[in-house]
Amino acid sequence: MSVAVETFGFFIAALGLLMLGVTLPHSYWRVSTVHGNVITTNTIFENLWHSCATDSLGVYNCWEFPSMLALSGYIQACRALMITAILLGFLGLFLGIVGLRCTNIGGPVLSRKAKLAAVAGALHILAGCCGMVAITWYAFNITKDFFDPLYPGTKYELGPALYLGWSASLLAILGGVCLCSNCCCAPDNPAASTRLPHKAAALQSSGLSVRLRPATTDEEGDNSFGKYGKNAYV
Repeated sequence: MSVAVETFGFFIAALGLLMLGVTLPHSYWRVSTVHGNVITTNTIFENLWHSCATDSLGVYNCWEFPSMLALSGYIQACRALMITAILLGFLGLFLGIVGLRCTNIGGPVLSRKAKLAAVAGALHILAGCCGMVAITWYAFNITKDFFDPLYPGTKYELGPALYLGWSASLLAILGGVCLCSNCCCAPDNPAASTRLPHKAAALQSSGLSVRLRPATTDEEGDNSFGKYGKNAYV
């Protein structure tokens, strides 16, 4: 059962990492729709890297942010957190492959594999936390500007990329918890190793019985000689 939990946690964490990788370049982090007539209605959407605008005819223009230093501090922090989350996820994915007990990579020592799986789980948990903090921080600024009546700029709403990022972060955290809990619950020695002494004992006992059999036959010979004794020759 523990191997199944470990494998389940690994694939869930890998799915969370994949979704985080899709969330980072996703264009719809925040969306704003400017209503007008059929020609002037347009939609503005942004992410951490660029801003785009499209009209009702499907024509859109995108421009990247000109300067990183001119951006808001929370956008720079969200960039750093998302990149850190993906890097931690890749490292945890590599250690998870080595630490899985269903693979032969990294040697047959299960205690070492359990430690590697625990480290991989911790990295996935950190990756999920970084992604959760980045996306929640970004969403907080969107809602703060939206509900501020004195905010003069364009008011945005939450984009679909944020919901995707929240789901990815939860999956990464869940996979990391499965890997760590499996390490804590797993025994130090495998079941196979506990069976080996019994087999060895059985082999030793069989060897002793083989050695003792000739002695037993000799005793039987002596007893038979003593049974018939000298009277057998009379």
